[in-house]
Amino acid sequence: MGALQAMSPRGRIVLAISALGIVFVAFMLFRVASSPSYTTLQAGVDPAKTGKITAALDQAGVSYKLQNNGTAIAVVSGQESKARVALAGQGLAATGSQPGYELLDKQKLGSSTFQQQIAYQRALEGQIAQTIGQIDGVSGAQVQLTLPKDDLFADTKQPATAAVLLNADSTALDPAAIRGIASLVSSSVPNLKPSNVTITDASGSMLWPQDGAGDAGGAASKPAAEARYAAGMQSSLGALIARTVGSDKAQVQVHADLDVDKATQEQLQYAKKGTPLETTKETESLKGTGSAGGGTAGAAANLPTYAQNAASGGGNSNYKRTTGKTTFGVNKTVTRKQIAPGAVNKLDVALLVDKSVPAAQATALKQAVAAAAGIDPKRGDTMTQSTVVFAKPKAAPGPAGLPVPPAFVTPLKYAGIGLASILFLFFMTRALRRREQEALPMPTWLTEIEGPRPLAELEQSTTSAPALAAVGAGAPADPGRSTVDSLVQEQPERVAQQLRAWISEDPE
Repeated sequence: MGALQAMSPRGRIVLAISALGIVFVAFMLFRVASSPSYTTLQAGVDPAKTGKITAALDQAGVSYKLQNNGTAIAVVSGQESKARVALAGQGLAATGSQPGYELLDKQKLGSSTFQQQIAYQRALEGQIAQTIGQIDGVSGAQVQLTLPKDDLFADTKQPATAAVLLNADSTALDPAAIRGIASLVSSSVPNLKPSNVTITDASGSMLWPQDGAGDAGGAASKPAAEARYAAGMQSSLGALIARTVGSDKAQVQVHADLDVDKATQEQLQYAKKGTPLETTKETESLKGTGSAGGGTAGAAANLPTYAQNAASGGGNSNYKRTTGKTTFGVNKTVTRKQIAPGAVNKLDVALLVDKSVPAAQATALKQAVAAAAGIDPKRGDTMTQSTVVFAKPKAAPGPAGLPVPPAFVTPLKYAGIGLASILFLFFMTRALRRREQEALPMPTWLTEIEGPRPLAELEQSTTSAPALAAVGAGAPADPGRSTVDSLVQEQPERVAQQLRAWISEDPE
């Protein structure tokens, strides 16, 4: 306490700040050392399943942390087994991704040819699986290859085959993406034909080849096409809602009825005016002269009536007849049209609006959503709106045992290390400066000499301790002077302060 009281106010402040800094650094180092470390449990997770996985971990009491924008989940080290059991109980077993070409970096010296071949096959399978997992709509894949051995006879050589298992349901997967996966796998493996690639989804449905044809992959099924159309419509309408009232103030759901049947339409159309193709014209004429006398053989003798008419008529006869015929050709147009599948038969849209949204804004939002979705009442489309109270979103559970948000843990670590280094350098420099400023203590034998001494006696006293004690006993030192000397050496600041006080005192 005496040393603390003898310190100046500035020294006390520095000492207090240094003590607080040391306590803070020690506390931060303790928290950092005691904070849990996380291990990645599952990567490449479908965002649609992230909520189910986190719910299962919460139910099992496993602390977790989301990584890579929700596509990876890490748990506290030591709880991996508990987490896997919890996910397996809910049907969400964690499946790790296959390693790729990094397996070839771990080749051991002296490995056999068979081991090298197996390692290459595993690396190729993992690399293809990682590539398939990057396709939109595919959360992960498992690839199994069957590579034939080199055979001397080409006719007995077995073809290469591949089996691909997609981790997600194929309802929302486009058929073009399935054909792309088959082409990707066949192009990645030597001598592998697309017809020898088998693609299956998590439900066990055969996606490739379809109907036993290697070049299959025609029209999509009705549920898959409707699911893709509804998902795209909901995404666009959700973006519209998020820009207006916010994503947590309204929700839209779309159900579409599509016509996925392929059809061919033929149309025959005739022109209103024909074109002459062929024209025929015939003319017939007859001229003759009559006689009054009779008696000649012929019709006059056999037909009395004709003879009388001829005799009474007399004179010349002239007969002429003209006929014509024209063949017309009519223009006609034959149109053959193939109708692509995907026409909308009926569209049902349901809009849920939070009760906090004003009525006028909700009405305007309904009109905007109906126009964006293309609602047609004549087609039988429906548009419904309901106003309900939305549930408040739950806060994401943070890592256990941390008094600060996880985002500040890493900066605080570096800040604590830096502060500890600064304090260490400060105290070390201060101690070294004090050692430099300290004066060497005066030898005891020098204070015990009161009068002049012969040189021989001084040399003898420095080499012999008993002689020095005898000299000190023969000439005892003044006790007051010894006290003052020790006080000056031990507490020079206090002595200087007392001297300044004596000098500043007014003489009486």
